Amino acid sequence: MEKGQALITLLFFVIIGITVTSAAVAIIIVNSQNATKFQQGIIAYAIAESGAENSLLRLLRDPSYTGETLTIGNGTAIVAVRGVGNAYIATSSGQIGNALRKVQVNATYSNNLLTVTSQKEIF
Repeated sequence: MEKGQALITLLFFVIIGITVTSAAVAIIIVNSQNATKFQQGIIAYAIAESGAENSLLRLLRDPSYTGETLTIGNGTAIVAVRGVGNAYIATSSGQIGNALRKVQVNATYSNNLLTVTSQKEIF
């Protein structure tokens, strides 16, 4: 082996090792951020559902209920209720961090009986 050849070979393998390690760290960071966003989306949906369920309970107690803003854990649910006759549409927006999910519940109220006709996520 000539002088310096071992040093060049060592540097070559060190550079390859650093490149592979950097790529692995970058992949781990991106996956962690995506997992956090996904988890926040699930929590935001649960907050929106909680707001919708609360609106149904409030409607049952008071048919003139129009909505409110609720703090649920670290998130917020903004509930809006509009009614036409005995039909009601409750929209609940759940937000935590940058994640926002919305749930809409359709219900009818007659003879002191509140009946949910549909519940769905809206975008």
